[in-house]
Amino acid sequence: MIALVTGASSGIGRDIARELAKRKYDLIIVARTEKALQELKSELEKEYKVKIYIKIVDLTNKDNCIKLYNEVKTEFENIDVLINNAGLGTCGRFTDTSLEKEQQIIDTNITALHMLMKLFLKDMCKRNQGHIMNVASIAGFMPGPLMATYYASKAYVVRLTQGIQRELKMGKSHVKVSVLCPGPVRTNFQNVADVKFNSPEAESSVVAKKAVAKMLKGREIIFTSWYISLVRIFAKILPDSFMAFCCYFVQKRKI
Repeated sequence: MIALVTGASSGIGRDIARELAKRKYDLIIVARTEKALQELKSELEKEYKVKIYIKIVDLTNKDNCIKLYNEVKTEFENIDVLINNAGLGTCGRFTDTSLEKEQQIIDTNITALHMLMKLFLKDMCKRNQGHIMNVASIAGFMPGPLMATYYASKAYVVRLTQGIQRELKMGKSHVKVSVLCPGPVRTNFQNVADVKFNSPEAESSVVAKKAVAKMLKGREIIFTSWYISLVRIFAKILPDSFMAFCCYFVQKRKI
């Protein structure tokens, strides 16, 4: 069995790779940082006796997404698991944040995820087997003033995954698609997104362990704590205007 994990150099992606390696999956690990991937490769091959293949890819480039798919198709023919984890964020008033950085967020969180999911899902459907897990966020269920682009991108991931889930179910496919929706997680995301979480942060290793277990069981929407499940319930029953008002003050504390 072989799995492909994007954004594997740190945080949730790195720990999901570890969890899959524990289950004896060979891995294709993808990120922009070669040093971090080499370190992870050495660790996993030594600890779990699995094969690790490195792909240094900048997923903000559409051509690179297609190139990655073609390389994997040529070298491995098929994969059993796709983890779309690569993601970016930024924090601040929409009129003040960098347009260039926001375009990178859209290219990574939406476009790259969409392309890789579509390309690999077609192959999985032909074989009628496989798992895809898209990493979103509890942010995907509510408006996000002061992190508007990030929240909107995660809403896209949630709705895209839900729509495809239903298509697969109606077609009685054995391919399983999941969306992971964690809350704040202790990772390098804070530094990249220029934020500081003031709410409790989960350990990425704990999130990854629960996420992989639930994905392999076919869970569609994956929450990794009762607290985040409760936030999702509130987001469904309370008016969007009220949730936006609350989120504004939550985000303001991060800047």
